[in-house]
Amino acid sequence: MALIPSQVLRVAILMSYFSILCHYKALDMPAHQTYGGSWKFLTFIDLVIQAVFFGLCVLIDVSSLLTRGGDSREQERQLKKLIGLRDWMMAVLAFPVGAFVVFTFWSLYLYDRELVYPKLLDNFIPQWLNHGMHTTVLPFIIIEMRTTHHRYPGRSCGLAAVCCFGVGYILWTCWVHQVTGVWVYPVLERITPLARVAFFSAMTAVICVFYTLGEILNSYIWDQPHTEKVKGE
Repeated sequence: MALIPSQVLRVAILMSYFSILCHYKALDMPAHQTYGGSWKFLTFIDLVIQAVFFGLCVLIDVSSLLTRGGDSREQERQLKKLIGLRDWMMAVLAFPVGAFVVFTFWSLYLYDRELVYPKLLDNFIPQWLNHGMHTTVLPFIIIEMRTTHHRYPGRSCGLAAVCCFGVGYILWTCWVHQVTGVWVYPVLERITPLARVAFFSAMTAVICVFYTLGEILNSYIWDQPHTEKVKGE
């Protein structure tokens, strides 16, 4: 039996994302006042994705509790739709985007923080908020994967959806540059146009790799023979 019920964990994680988003939006940063606002940053988009995802998880928990013991087929059908949406969000958005943000941020930060998170930002963003945006996302989503079985879509469909998200964000980044003349991330200012194409292609490949890793991890955790073996120990 789990020390903390998964329903309680989801509520706690959801509240933490609300807190992070509120503190982030309250920051008086020049970048928030320019075209695109916070929405031009993948970190902020990811925070919104995670908050919506865990909000959906909590909604499903509450709905399951309220409909328990009932015999309404319509309520059961609606609940299954919500569960299907939750599983799709986990597979296509919450895990791959969350893992991508953590991996790419800290990889670039450790190589040269000025490429992604200039030291000037320390004057605006406290350390705990930085970790809330770029660190705890991954353990939170792994906790959810470990406590709840999520059904992944077919790999080709899942990868196509992830690629659409990645390409969509790249096009949005290019549009922001077209309007403002400034790239969202400093690393894009320092490389040639050809290198940007290679960079964008590599990042799209990386997020697809994270989708596949999420599928493999979910299968490993919830694979029937493995699960039965754990239960029998």
